[in-house]
Amino acid sequence: MGNCCSDDRGGRAPIGGTPANIGLGNGNDAPNDAVHLFLRSRGYQGLFSQIQLSFSASGLRDRDVLSKSDPMLVAYTRGRDGVLKEVGRTEVVLNSLNPKWINTLNVTFQFEIVQTMLFCLYDVDTQFHQMEVKMLKLEEQQFLGEATCALSEIITKSNRSLTLDLTYGEEYTGLSRPQNCGRLAVHAEECITSKTTTEMILRCSELEHKNLFSRTDPFLVISKIVESGMSIPVCKTEVIRNDLKPTWKPVFLNIQQVGSKDSPLVIECFNFNSSGKHDLIGKLQKSLLDLEKLHSSVKGENLVLPTAAGNKVLKSQLFVDTFSESTQHTFLDYLAGGFEVNFMLAVDFTASNGNPRLPDSLHYIDPSGRPNAYQRAILEVGEVLHFYDSDKRFPAWGFGARPIDGPVSHCFNLNGSSTYCEVEGIQGIMMAYASALLNVSLAGPTLFGPVISHAAQIAGQSLANGRHRYSVLLIITFMETP
Repeated sequence: MGNCCSDDRGGRAPIGGTPANIGLGNGNDAPNDAVHLFLRSRGYQGLFSQIQLSFSASGLRDRDVLSKSDPMLVAYTRGRDGVLKEVGRTEVVLNSLNPKWINTLNVTFQFEIVQTMLFCLYDVDTQFHQMEVKMLKLEEQQFLGEATCALSEIITKSNRSLTLDLTYGEEYTGLSRPQNCGRLAVHAEECITSKTTTEMILRCSELEHKNLFSRTDPFLVISKIVESGMSIPVCKTEVIRNDLKPTWKPVFLNIQQVGSKDSPLVIECFNFNSSGKHDLIGKLQKSLLDLEKLHSSVKGENLVLPTAAGNKVLKSQLFVDTFSESTQHTFLDYLAGGFEVNFMLAVDFTASNGNPRLPDSLHYIDPSGRPNAYQRAILEVGEVLHFYDSDKRFPAWGFGARPIDGPVSHCFNLNGSSTYCEVEGIQGIMMAYASALLNVSLAGPTLFGPVISHAAQIAGQSLANGRHRYSVLLIITFMETP
């Protein structure tokens, strides 16, 4: 077995039904890799989705004298620090002002961050047509225009298509206003071939002792067989201590990761060894379709043990106690089905935040324009969620403050209105927050109940009206540390 799970403590844990090969972040963009892997180990698609982008353009400017432009598209992602990272390039389409590129580009969609995309178009000079596009020096090509958007803007469209105006900026024209130079259509597709997940509970009986002087701690490894004949592990169960009739926790396998229900799988039963040199107890080869039939028959299948003389059939048997299939819809499926995110906000205005006129207060408004802790939280969360709310109208409240000439309120409308609580967009929240600081006195105590009740009432009304909305209440509060 090698040492794929060689440390004694960690090696006893199950490793889920899908390898971590799709869309893992890196560096500062990867705080949720562990959550992603956990979801995938349960047969879900995980937090990240691979998105395939395809492109077409219309009305491009003709930069060639004797023929039409030969356009190529270059896609970038723009980090929070403003640094551009190239995603890829399309092929060059010859003599066309309305190109439809064949080459697609893949990007990883991450819900929890704003992913800014930049698309630049170039007219590739004839002398470079024989070069690979990745070798082209962009400064030697003629710029045709650019467009930018957030990846969320594309995937929240019902048809996952977004049309953008291409502009020709000041650095190219010398004009203060960008010049329009055609349109770019971007279409997104999720790169998933199958969303069917199989759940199985596997059991063995009459396992043989591998060592007379030690116990048997069995676990299963499920591997797929690729075209070369090599087996690749896709799932490992937990180790069950000292048990010759083990029943393991449910195993989840996505059809995409194993190929198909007819694809052969090797199921191996090992005796765990902390050195990493696990002893093979027995094995068998079955497809998911075979395992489904085995479950229906309510019978077991004998394990075999390879020997120099051939496969030895053992008394040990594998049983499939449960076998079920389900469709695991992704976040993008829900968006395509019309679901929205209803973002609601509540801000703590209790006196524990400090005097907002003093720089050490969490509510201090810096004259330099630098956002305070509350403003940063509003922007960080709001800029992500507002793409998924079609009307961009957000309920916003404050709590723990005393309005002018009034008692302490534990749920007041942030916009100052006595009749409605919604504000327009994230900037509307920011303006309402700044205005509220001038019109209330910080008080206390800290009570969440009233704002939670108001939020629950709005969510309930949305559900009663048949709207497909997932309501999110963000409560921003100050918590004293001991």
